Amino acid sequence: MIPAALTRARHAGRKLLAVLVDPDKVNRHKLEQLGRYANAGCIDYFLWGGSLVNEPQSSYYLHLLKSHTEVPVLLFPGSVYQLDEQADALLLLSLISGRNPELLIGHHVTVAGRIKQMGLTTIPTGYILVDGGKPTSVSYMSGTTPIPADKPAIAAATALAGEQLGLQLIYLDAGSGALNPVDPRMIRAVRAEVNLPLIVGGGLRSVEQAQQALRAGADLLVVGNGLERDAGWLPELAGVVHGAGVRVG
Repeated sequence: MIPAALTRARHAGRKLLAVLVDPDKVNRHKLEQLGRYANAGCIDYFLWGGSLVNEPQSSYYLHLLKSHTEVPVLLFPGSVYQLDEQADALLLLSLISGRNPELLIGHHVTVAGRIKQMGLTTIPTGYILVDGGKPTSVSYMSGTTPIPADKPAIAAATALAGEQLGLQLIYLDAGSGALNPVDPRMIRAVRAEVNLPLIVGGGLRSVEQAQQALRAGADLLVVGNGLERDAGWLPELAGVVHGAGVRVG
């Protein structure tokens, strides 16, 4: 099971790399390329979703991706309409950094029966939106204010509350297209408070930024926008992530 695999990797000090795929921004060539990288061992997981997704197109492209690789695909839904039983699991996001009740529990109630019917494996995930230097699609669509980048104590307390509520993962996200990635000081503060697998994404565009996030305690890095124009640096990035192998925090 994927939740257990993530926990085992965390305790073994193995660092992981996920690629976020927005179905509205891909094509057949890009998916074939990502499939080759995945089969070469560069990618541990795919995250699938976006803020605005054409549902029929998303289902078609997800089928296409899964035809090229067996690397697990985790749904990272931007709305209740982005559920697809082809996926290997669903990151059941609770936006614990915000105060929008619909994104804390409301939408979950609406789709609970559908998720059960689909037989999707769910991974309860504490989603923490962090200010990445400019407004992002996530902050706009969710109607929530990100945690200020220079307030690591707030992020740490929020993550701790999520762990105490029984969530299985913590996801620190600066948002798609962020100017700045999550500050390493914030990652370090969260890592010091919780023992859950820690996902970090948004604004990661260089190997150096990835190294800083890993050293601070990230267990799984997510890259998306940084690969949309050029995926050629993915093997180098994967080498850094998979070669980290040192438990921090």
